[in-house]
Amino acid sequence: MSESNSVRVLTLPNAEQAALTIRAKALIFHDPKSLALLHHVERIAPSEANVLIIGETGTGKELIARHIHAQSGRKGPFVAVNCGAFSENLVEAELFGHEAGAFTGAQQARAGWFEAANGGTLFLDEVGDLPLAVQVKLLRVLQERQVVRLGSRKSVPVDVRLVAATNVDLEKAVQAGHFRLDLYYRLNVAPVFLPPLREREEDILPLVEYFIEYYRHRLDLDSPCVTREAATVLRQYNWPGNIRELENVVHFALIISQDGRITPADLRLPGQVAPRAGATANSEDGDSLAAIQLHLCRLLERGEPEVYGTIERLVFTTAFEYCRENQVRTARELGISRNVLRTQLKRFGLIREAAEAGSRGVISVLRSPPSGLAEPASRCD
Repeated sequence: MSESNSVRVLTLPNAEQAALTIRAKALIFHDPKSLALLHHVERIAPSEANVLIIGETGTGKELIARHIHAQSGRKGPFVAVNCGAFSENLVEAELFGHEAGAFTGAQQARAGWFEAANGGTLFLDEVGDLPLAVQVKLLRVLQERQVVRLGSRKSVPVDVRLVAATNVDLEKAVQAGHFRLDLYYRLNVAPVFLPPLREREEDILPLVEYFIEYYRHRLDLDSPCVTREAATVLRQYNWPGNIRELENVVHFALIISQDGRITPADLRLPGQVAPRAGATANSEDGDSLAAIQLHLCRLLERGEPEVYGTIERLVFTTAFEYCRENQVRTARELGISRNVLRTQLKRFGLIREAAEAGSRGVISVLRSPPSGLAEPASRCD
């Protein structure tokens, strides 16, 4: 872990050798929710309690597990296993080991992951994917602190701190009969709830800065700046893929960005529309239009009622106010005729007939003046 200016960072060891979309490579603690999470993790780490990390895919569950191990004081290795990466026939042999001839293809004896993690920490990612038959044996290992390899009757003592992780609701899995209740209680001694990135808004831009520095060195690029519009888009995007998605977005933006600037158009986020023809992706116009288009897409996705009427009113109201209620200038800025502008201003209640008549230099005349009064003379302003 590194710490700088109240921002704490967790990174994977040898992260440069990992594939882009395998797992989150960095976890930053800057948002108040993240700092509270880190405090909780460091309080439970020195204990021997089993830990269940609950969080969406790509939130950095393995990084939390590694930090728990680092803070635990255990001298053995940290071993990470993805329970969903093995077939149902092989997962038992992978976890608990096997003897030669235990099954077809088992030509020699092999220790399982529990033995490999002896004295340290075993991290079981996606533990909810374990078959029920393997869940029974896992529960027994946790209770008896010993494993029995497939094809053997001899037990092997193990000293392992178990940290499990899941992106599914295990309580619902228990109710559905897919996960054992007794195993859930055994794993969930010290729960850790890892919030999604969209709920840790203050972590987003520090993560962007981290990945920019990480990938610009690998790509041999100068450090680009992130425009204000791009920063706004990054903070407001929902990030369904969490940190892994953010990393890939930043990496690609670095590749295609120009003139040392990352704009909204470079981010290529889902729901973002390309700038209009003739607007360069790296111009301020391109940034502003891309931001407007992004927000319009969000209104449409939310099913906002009367989007067209709302946007139309906003255009004329904003332009009229910006031009200090000068109709000639407003029409010129919008690129429409003054007659069209007046029609829209009256439609939205921004001018009245009397005010419009005054703006044209015309004085209203009484058709039938009261008795005794002379007909008013015409005036020239």
